[in-house]
Amino acid sequence: MTKILATDLDRTLLPNGHWAPDADAIPQFNSLTEQFEVVVVYVTGRSLPLTQRAIAEFGVRFPDVLCGDVGTTINRYRDGEWTPDEGWVTHVKRSSPRWDADAIRAAVADVDGIREQEPEHQNQFKQSYYADHERQESILGEVKARIEGKYDEVIVYSYDSQDDKGLIDFLPASATKQTALEYVAESFEVPKEEVVFCGDSGNDIFPLTAGFKGVLVRNADEQLVANVKAAVAKDPNLQAYFAQGGFRGLNGYYTSGVIEGAYHYGLFR
Repeated sequence: MTKILATDLDRTLLPNGHWAPDADAIPQFNSLTEQFEVVVVYVTGRSLPLTQRAIAEFGVRFPDVLCGDVGTTINRYRDGEWTPDEGWVTHVKRSSPRWDADAIRAAVADVDGIREQEPEHQNQFKQSYYADHERQESILGEVKARIEGKYDEVIVYSYDSQDDKGLIDFLPASATKQTALEYVAESFEVPKEEVVFCGDSGNDIFPLTAGFKGVLVRNADEQLVANVKAAVAKDPNLQAYFAQGGFRGLNGYYTSGVIEGAYHYGLFR
């Protein structure tokens, strides 16, 4: 069976947080995934250009598939070329017929405490904002009162600890990190419970509790760890591995945690 290793990028595969990374973790990740012929999928908030920038900056390998823009875009990489997955666009439009980014934008335009993100962070299936994290509950309350249930949408809130700001993404319910990875798994004819997904922060909660083999890197957000543990306690069929470090001389942060989790689930054998 095809082996799929899916991972978030920032502060999961990419060592761009406050913790010290293992110097040789990325070369190990690159060589292990090649050696064991693992299909690598990046599932990230980054767009294609920002993902290419990360590949150049950190030296991580090109993925076989990129689920970018929080799962709203899918691009496949082969023989040095990126190809957009047009089937994904068709699937989302068919599955979420009431989705309307412009209507959502108008509905939340005067909500106090949020600011629209730059144009490169928006697309036909993604409307994104910065939010005052200290006012998270009141902001989300007002936002939900205005749009919830009207546009086949999901509202994803996450926290950027590096910049100390909240992030709000409005997405079609059919175009999230979870649903994009489910679509990719199906295209490779791999059952979702055999797909490994690695994450570290708020918007990874959905794929981590959707039935994939979950991995939380050692530097994962404390709230995410608590939420995943609670989900596992409620549903013992969920699989979640919490990287601890000390495995093969690696510290468990970022790429090292991804490697530790992949070994735990038997991808590298």
